[in-house]
Amino acid sequence: MRPPVFLADPAQLAGDLIVLSGAEGRHAATVRRLGPGEHVDVTDGSGTVAECQVTRSRDGELELAVLARRAEPPPVPRLTVLQALPKGDRGELATEIMTEVGVDVIVPWAAERCVVQWRGDRGDRALARWRSAGLAAAKQARRARFPEITALAGRDAAARLVAAAGLAILLDPAAEAPLAGLAAGPAGLRAGGIVLITGPEGGVSPSETSLFTGAGAVPARLGPSVLRASTAGAVAAAIVLSDTGRWA
Repeated sequence: MRPPVFLADPAQLAGDLIVLSGAEGRHAATVRRLGPGEHVDVTDGSGTVAECQVTRSRDGELELAVLARRAEPPPVPRLTVLQALPKGDRGELATEIMTEVGVDVIVPWAAERCVVQWRGDRGDRALARWRSAGLAAAKQARRARFPEITALAGRDAAARLVAAAGLAILLDPAAEAPLAGLAAGPAGLRAGGIVLITGPEGGVSPSETSLFTGAGAVPARLGPSVLRASTAGAVAAAIVLSDTGRWA
């Protein structure tokens, strides 16, 4: 079992001693009840990891001796999910599962048929919840590179993202081509990475389908069943990561 992961500023990782305090320190010392001699990893969320041993634990604070450092390179190909806004708290669920699976970038997308609308303070709060869910899931999954969760993308921004991808896949339960195997081979390794597009509960509209396929997206189906908007991205990501060898 890999040791638990905690987040720290890059400057903290440079020294031979790291003191975890604040929310991270409270979680490590009070919730996890880690004690002297136990091992933990501390990351900046961008690939740098300090492998540490606990030397002292006190209320809400953990003192760590750095034993070694390592740098994990960016994964290839980079996987982005264009995630249409689901209803209720399913956006946080989608973010959590996709983070655990290994998605690199999650882009909230305001599709035409989305019931949920992010406007003003409500949108800011919703995005903050997605990012909080991604942070917690990244630590739980022992990731050294945390996912980027971008600001809300509209129609034009989503189309530009698709056009710039090395391979863009539009999840469509009515598509003839299966998703399995589609990302294998050189196409999945081109510059620009892979973009998965998952629609809302009502599906991707005809005009959006035309827009994305015109920008180069390939329609593909996951399987015989239709998944929820909150789970389709994670399942599709797992298939793509397996096809490209990232799950090998």
